[in-house]
This record gives sequence, C-alpha cells and structure tokens, in this order.
Amino acid sequence: MAADRRSSWLKGVLDLLVLSCLTGGESYGYEIAKSLAAAGLGEIKGGTLYPVLNRLEEAGLAVGEFRAAERGPGRRYYRLTDAGRRALGEQSASWLEFHAAVKSTLYPGGTGDMT
Repeated sequence: MAADRRSSWLKGVLDLLVLSCLTGGESYGYEIAKSLAAAGLGEIKGGTLYPVLNRLEEAGLAVGEFRAAERGPGRRYYRLTDAGRRALGEQSASWLEFHAAVKSTLYPGGTGDMT
C-alpha cells in the first residue's frame, strides 16, 4: 500500500517538483529524473516524466530545445519561462499551505506523533 500511496501523492505534486528542478538552469529529462530520485522521491520513469514536461511546455511554463550531441542521441533541454517562475512561486505557496493542513490534521497536538 505504501508504494501505491506515494505514487498517488507524487502525481499531485510532480509538475511542481519538475518546475523546481529547473530553477538552477536548463536540464534534460534524465537529469531531472536523477535529481528527483536523489531527493528521495523514487524512480520517475520517462513515461511519467515526459508527459509532465510536455504539459509544462504547452502551458508556457517551460521551453524545450532539442540539441544534437556529438556522440549518442541528442537531448531536449528544458528551462523555466518567466511564467513558469511565477507559477512555481504561487504553486509552492499553495502546496505548503496544503501540507500544513494535512500535517495539522495528522498531528493535531503539533507534537509530530499521533497520540
């Protein structure tokens, strides 16, 4: 059950996390997936990540540019747009408010345990 829950939770916040991964500059899909895995979010497969990147691009929150490589396949690099930076700020604030509401419901005494 825990893995199924984490997957559901991640779907609700993955767009925001991908935007956040682009705050340091441009990046490509595999690098974004590695960053999310290193943060403890588990393996994000391409079939999940690339539709998110496409959705962010269609919404004008990110811009992608294909670049050929000297060796191996080319890559599509993504960067935040100004609208993407604004959306990240707004959505981050909303997510933190939601997180605080969930936490206060789970731990009404504010102690971090459920007793």
